[in-house]
Parts: sequence; structure tokens; C-alpha cells
Amino acid sequence: MLEQPDTPFPPGLTARVELTVTDADTARAVGSGDVPVLGTPRVLALAEAATVAATAAGMPAGRTTVGVRVELAHLAATPVGRTVVAHARLAEADGRRLLFEVTVTDGDVTVASGRIERALVDRQRFVERAARVPS
Repeated sequence: MLEQPDTPFPPGLTARVELTVTDADTARAVGSGDVPVLGTPRVLALAEAATVAATAAGMPAGRTTVGVRVELAHLAATPVGRTVVAHARLAEADGRRLLFEVTVTDGDVTVASGRIERALVDRQRFVERAARVPS
């Protein structure tokens, strides 16, 4: 199956995902530091989850998106018990390339902001190619 050059996703698509921070989400728990606040890897995972949610409803059968580039500034610490919200907005869609602007907030505080680029791929073909990569 050939890759389709056109994206089925119009710019402006949005999604949001929430997370109430637990001990398992802290920098200490995920190995990115030794403090008991929301770890950067969890901030990134949450932002990526919002980008995936933005395209979920319109995803063509047999297709998926994969992350290819991230630019993220983690701006504020978030303690355990707080709820953060990741917002993703599709800023550009160019063929298979999808560029999202993302923010993560804790109330009125911006915890993180950046851009995440994803590529639209054929799921089965992608998995087959990944399995052929030597270990």
C-alpha cells in the first residue's frame, strides 16, 4: 500500500488531556531527577497524548501517527495532587507531516509549551519495518 500524500486532518483540530499528578509521575519516580514534582518525561507524554487525541476521531483505517520531533520547554514545577491539562492544536498539516502547538497548564500557570511533530503512517507497514531493525 502506498503512503497517501494528503492528510485527512485540517489545521485547527484540538484536544485536551488531563492528569492528576501522583507519586508515579514525579521526576524521582521516572528517573529524570530527584524531586517530588511532575517529571518532564510525564509532561511530554501528556502533551503527546493530546496530539494523539486530536487526530483519533478522524484517523483513517490502518493508519496512525508517530512522533518524529519535539520542542518542549518545561517552565513550572507541579506538585503531587495537582491536575494539569495538556492542550494540543494542529497548527500545520503538510502531506504526512502534522505539526502541533502544545501547552500544559495547572490552572492559570503554564507548566510547559512547545511543538510536537508527528507523521501519518500506515500502521502495519511501520510495525513491520520496526521489527526488521537489528537489535
